Amino acid sequence: MLPTEANLTAGATIYRDYCVVCHGTIDGPKTAAAAGMFPLPPQLLQDKGVTDDPVGETYWKVANGIRLTGMPGYLGSLANDELWRVSQFVARANDIPSSVRQIVSYERQK
Repeated sequence: MLPTEANLTAGATIYRDYCVVCHGTIDGPKTAAAAGMFPLPPQLLQDKGVTDDPVGETYWKVANGIRLTGMPGYLGSLANDELWRVSQFVARANDIPSSVRQIVSYERQK
């Protein structure tokens, strides 16, 4: 799946709906849920996150989860194209259009 603006927008919407509660917004503080977790979930949209990981690796983590953490697997809960879109979005979090950034901004979540 190509990282078009439409796919990144869809991925940001999925991220907002399923991931923000643990992994945070692009410009806000850690959430209460994240602060109470061990191990602490990475704030994926701030700093480096997983933007240096191959998108396929991110897809695998989103689809299958990560054992012994709070990261669930979404395979079966999200469609395959949704898994790819959110993976593309997270992989390119440091370089997304401002229209996409707004979807996952802290101010918009309030």
